[in-house]
Amino acid sequence: MTYAVSSALQSAVFGAVSGNLALQALIGADVFDQPPSGVLPLTYVVVGEENVQPRSDISANGAVHDLTISVFSDAAGFTAAKDVAVTISDALVDVPLTLARGRLVSMSFLRARAKRGKAPDGRRIDLTFRARVEDI
Repeated sequence: MTYAVSSALQSAVFGAVSGNLALQALIGADVFDQPPSGVLPLTYVVVGEENVQPRSDISANGAVHDLTISVFSDAAGFTAAKDVAVTISDALVDVPLTLARGRLVSMSFLRARAKRGKAPDGRRIDLTFRARVEDI
């Protein structure tokens, strides 16, 4: 197992999400790697949490990263948050990402959970993606 590719994977995922023009049309530059402080945007995205499992073989050290990307929205319904979630999924699944270290073998959608928060928390969708990486 190796955790060596984690930072490079985080950077590539953040870049793919924050640089996506369709997502920018929906929420502007409101993509963060930690929850923002102060006045919150109406809808925003936080990239970050992960669980990692070893997946090395004889050819390379590797790992599987289950990455969570969260969509937060104060909109009355789920439509705005789901539009953002769909756009994030489109930006990541089966899209080749270049890592500063290592190689992305695959990226797939694993699961999502949509929740209604207590007022004034609005809506939240946690998207989980599975990334298989090798440190080559």
